[in-house]
Amino acid sequence: MPSHLSADRPAAQPPPRGTVDALISQTRRLRGDVDAVRRDAPADGTDPQGRWQRALCDLAVHQLNDLDAHLAQLRDGPRPAPADPAPADPATDRAVPTAPRRDSLLSRVGSAEWNLLTDEVTWSGELYQILGRDPAAPPLTLDELPSFVHDEDRPRLTAMVTDCLIDAKPIDGEFRIVRPDGGVRTVHMMGEPVLDAYGSTASMWAVLRDVSELRRSQRTVSETHDSLQHQRHLAQTEHRLAVELQESVLPPWRASLRLPHQGPETLDLAAHYLPSSTSALIGGNWYDALELPDSHMLLSVGDLTGHGVAVTSGMAMLLGTLRGMAMAGTQPGQLMQWLNGLLDASVQPALGSAVCCRYQPETRVLTWAQAGHPAPLLFRNGTGRTLAAPDGVLLGATSGAAYGQAEETLQTGDLLLLGTDGLVPRCHGTAAVQRLLDLAPRFDEARTAQHCVRTVVEEFGETEREDDACVLIARVVS
Repeated sequence: MPSHLSADRPAAQPPPRGTVDALISQTRRLRGDVDAVRRDAPADGTDPQGRWQRALCDLAVHQLNDLDAHLAQLRDGPRPAPADPAPADPATDRAVPTAPRRDSLLSRVGSAEWNLLTDEVTWSGELYQILGRDPAAPPLTLDELPSFVHDEDRPRLTAMVTDCLIDAKPIDGEFRIVRPDGGVRTVHMMGEPVLDAYGSTASMWAVLRDVSELRRSQRTVSETHDSLQHQRHLAQTEHRLAVELQESVLPPWRASLRLPHQGPETLDLAAHYLPSSTSALIGGNWYDALELPDSHMLLSVGDLTGHGVAVTSGMAMLLGTLRGMAMAGTQPGQLMQWLNGLLDASVQPALGSAVCCRYQPETRVLTWAQAGHPAPLLFRNGTGRTLAAPDGVLLGATSGAAYGQAEETLQTGDLLLLGTDGLVPRCHGTAAVQRLLDLAPRFDEARTAQHCVRTVVEEFGETEREDDACVLIARVVS
């Protein structure tokens, strides 16, 4: 097939075979590297990021396969269209191509030339394969070619061919063809007019490339990218909602809180929330300090299992219930029992842990209960200890659970630390408790509860943590 613009100009010579072979070798090495990356890509179909990565790798492999096929055809030249062995009238004799193997990549690129002076049409064997046309059938004329094109794309093909024949414009466009078996393929057509010595169009040549798989891969990349972006948008929205919900229900922690609001200062309070470094989702941790109508004070921390808006909203519901019952005078043990019943009867079952303290300023008596939660730590005169915990199982773990209460009389200068599990990263149980108790000398030197919270954050806040946590510190002022 000629690739010249003028009939009186010789066709360009193909590049040296060795040069093309070198390009083919480079392409195949690159394809092997990309294929290795594709095999290493996450295979979890539920992960939008993994699906997008694999789709990009698949697209790259498709493109490199096509490049390999095009270079091979450039090296070998188009597949010849052998003449019909049976005698035929020279006026109607047409070349009958041999169809390439169905699995051959070379079948994706075919060529054709339409001679306007002699009405001769020449097709390569690959073009028959692309169009799904019987190799023994004569090639289609320019007038017949639209019969294989999808109805919606016929005007586009007609416009491209007309511009080429009349205005000598090159062809570069895509359209869908409908094969005899009903299959639809996407074809990219590039062509140019061949002009005679007088500048008139003598013939038109074209290269037609089956890009169906390539376009399918591109659509997959686009769809997985859109899915990934949608997933990220949902995650960002959920994170923002969870943060806003959390900030709306937790009391401020950036400055010391002094309770009660009326009368002499009795407790200096400060708290801090430490987010997870491995998850962008907000968990169900909470802390709370509330002055009650009888001038007693409610201190509590807790953790509802899970992450996200649903868990944060569940935490808000639990904290609201806790506040309401405490305002009504309910004691800590009974509070835990009713919260357990609330979670047990919830439409979406969940587990939670909590510690709830009721402090009486006039007697300095701390009454508290816990539900599967680390016990408060009491620091006094530069040393610390864990308060002996009353009985209590996780909230929502079992129906009708009973929760005990314990009492502790505090002294002026005492410091009470309430924290959620995970406050000390990569450390649990007695080891985590000991790490906190080791801070006793530094707490003893601190002037305010806020300074103590800052000590905890400096010690444990910079370390990567798998789960979020929070800490509440109450310092007895008088």
